[in-house]
Amino acid sequence: MSSAPSLSTNPAPLEQRFESILSQAPFAGLKAIFAALSADREALYAAILATNTYEELLARLGHKLVLTRQIHVQDCYDRIGRQGGIKAVLPYYDIPTQSSLPTLVNFDSSLTTTPKAAAFFAALLSELKKQLQSGTAIGR
Repeated sequence: MSSAPSLSTNPAPLEQRFESILSQAPFAGLKAIFAALSADREALYAAILATNTYEELLARLGHKLVLTRQIHVQDCYDRIGRQGGIKAVLPYYDIPTQSSLPTLVNFDSSLTTTPKAAAFFAALLSELKKQLQSGTAIGR
């Protein structure tokens, strides 16, 4: 019975590999979300390996996923701060699909996004996990 690798097993190579994969252009949006959610890279890595879905990952990191039909990014910038409830606006635009996929990180430990963005980042998370477990690189 083998367990998933952790950064503490042999930290340098696994951490370097994780950061290397996450630094690839296709993962830029996911990397921004991760940066807004957790400064603890080891906990993030362990959560990625221990969960099966994007929503499970967010829950493991202490966040709830809230879906909304549409996000007006410019309006959200006016609501940044405790009073407006938004901690960070992550306006991601995916050039290959020509899609706007914004995510809001809220002070109430929730992430607000659209169903399309949630599906996009769920697919990226799946690809990230696949690469972490197999050592392959994305060719998008």
